[in-house]
This record gives sequence, C-alpha cells and structure tokens, in this order.
Amino acid sequence: MKKISILGSTGSIGTQTLDVVAMHPEQFTVDGLAAGSNTDLLLEQVRRFNPRRVSVSTKQHADQLRSSLPSGVELYYGNEGLVEIAAGGDAQTVVTALVGSIGLESTLAAIEAGRHIGLANKETLVTAGHLVTELAGRKGVKLLPVDSEHSAIFQCLNGENRADVASITVTASGGSFRDYTRDQLVNVTVEDALRHPNWTMGAKITIDSATMVNKGLEVIEAHWLFNLPYEKINVLLHPESIIHSYVEFCDSSIIAQLGSPDMRVPIQYALTYPDRWPSPAARLSLAETGRLTFRDMDFVRYPLLKLAIECGKAGGTASTAYNAANEVAVARFLNREISFLHIEEIVDRVLQQHQNVNSPDLQQIKHCDTVTREIAAKL
Repeated sequence: MKKISILGSTGSIGTQTLDVVAMHPEQFTVDGLAAGSNTDLLLEQVRRFNPRRVSVSTKQHADQLRSSLPSGVELYYGNEGLVEIAAGGDAQTVVTALVGSIGLESTLAAIEAGRHIGLANKETLVTAGHLVTELAGRKGVKLLPVDSEHSAIFQCLNGENRADVASITVTASGGSFRDYTRDQLVNVTVEDALRHPNWTMGAKITIDSATMVNKGLEVIEAHWLFNLPYEKINVLLHPESIIHSYVEFCDSSIIAQLGSPDMRVPIQYALTYPDRWPSPAARLSLAETGRLTFRDMDFVRYPLLKLAIECGKAGGTASTAYNAANEVAVARFLNREISFLHIEEIVDRVLQQHQNVNSPDLQQIKHCDTVTREIAAKL
C-alpha cells in the first residue's frame, strides 16, 4: 500500500489524482491533502479518502472547516500547512499539483524529508531548478513528471543511453487561439481564452496555453528534468494532442509516446512507476483519429514562448522574474483588468528592467519573486 499526499487536491490535477486513487483503492492510501479556499470540495475529499492531515490557505478557512472534519484529522493552514503536508506524516510520494511558485518551499521540504515527487507544479523547476535538482540528487529522491509532455519524454527515455539523445521535442496544442492571427487577438475575452479545444485544465494553465507561456515553462522544466541544453529542446505545434512528445536519437530514430488526451494517464504512471496498471482513460484508436497534423512553431506569433527560452538560457533569476510577472499578468487578465495582449506587454516590460542574479539561493529567489510581482501589479 503506497501512501501519498497531494498539494493542491481540489484543483484539476489534484482531483484527477484522486480519480486514480479511487480506481486502485487496494494500492493507495491518502496521508495528507492540501487545498486553497475550496473547503466544500476538500471536505468531500476528506470524507471519501480519509486522510490523517489536511491544510487550507488561511486561518479563516481553517476555522470554517474545523467543526466539520472527522475526528482525528489534523488541520493546518498557510504556507506552514503546505510544508507540513509535504514533509510531515508518512507519505512516500507527494504530488505537487499547486499552481504557481507557491509550490516551491513545500516541494523542497518534501524532498528534504525524502519523499518522492510527482511533479505537476512546473513553476518549482522554472523558479529554482538548480536548487530542486541538486537537493533531489543529494537525497536520492525521484522527480517523476506528471505533465503529459514530460511524462512522454520520460517514458521515451526509459532504458536508453542519454548520451545518444540528439534532441527532444515538446508538442503543443496551440491553446484556445491556435488558429487566430495577432490582429484577431485584440478583442478576445476571458471566456474565449478559457475554451481549450483539447484539455480540461484550471484557468491559469489554460490562459498560459493560449499565450504559449505554458510551453515556455515546460521547455525550462525539461532542461532541468532531463539535463539537456536548450539547443536540444524543440517545440512543435500538434493540434490533436495525440503525440504528447518525442525523442530523436543520434541514429535518426524517433521514439514518441501517444495516447488520448487524459491527464490521469501520466498522473498514474508517476504514482506507479516503473509499473503500469489499468487506467480509466479511453483507448486511443488511430483509425478513428484519422490524421495527425503538425506545424512549425511561430515565435513571432507566440513571443512569450521565445522570451521564456531566452530566460532559461540566461539562467539565474531571469526565469523566476518571467514566471512571477506572468502569474500577476494572467491574474489581472482573469480579473478583467487588462486585455489578453497586455499579458505579453507586462511580462516583456518587467524583464526589460530585471537585474539578473546568477546562481541565486532561496532567499534571493523569493526576493526576486516578491519584487517582480510588485512591479507587474503596477504596470
């Protein structure tokens, strides 16, 4: 019986992780759940999966939840609560499904405690990849990718000599506006942006998919996960989202991972690796799919993807600033304070004035994150 904890249990990845747990009740038990403000859904999860420990975002939410919790469930809140769920208790694997850089400290705490990581919080590696990978290596902790693209690459590399890798290619659906011109983006609405054609995801990641920021973050994450230079990491537009990513080797052979677009498959593989179990996902029929199409990535159409890769190559706090500025800009767009194209403008203007710090420690990363958010909120 494998014990797991989930950071972000009421979000898209968190709820799908619990779908996997529910399908294999004899194999998994839930030790801890951490959520934000959705106390109603968290309470449902607690009653169904019987965790020993739970956490919410604020003391106010904890006070609201306390009287409804079953007897014996320990209750925490805030960043300290996230760290407690991540590093305390008896979980062997922690699924980090939080959105944004808020997941960094709790992920580091989980690694320090020797927990293996089911990594869905890509911002953790974007903001502090050098710290996370160094600590994981020192502690002997596995970083098991949950993102469909990184899980695909991980699977394609199984049993292969890393020295034989010529390149990896991360595929991109193109998001809600993949068939729009730049001119057509001027008046798009929040509702338009949230209509992803392939995937059911949270609001923030859906907007990031539309701007292609999500793919930029995935390129940076791939750099750290697979220890590859950026020159060996490519991005290809693939509207059907059937080939989740692929690897080309030095002999020109290509190994790709295919499947129906269902996040429960990579989530389950991260939890069961190196074993494979039956999945709730629909079987892929290539005959029914009919055709797969591809397009070269247009960096003029998607300037934030190009900017992400530039920040990754620059290293230091550049990607921290990129991520923080984008998080603020996306939140402002979702709050209808700015237009869709202003997301690009804010991120670009923030980075123009950013003073990069090479090899930052955790405090320098946190300082950069805080200052960047303050700047982005005022632009």
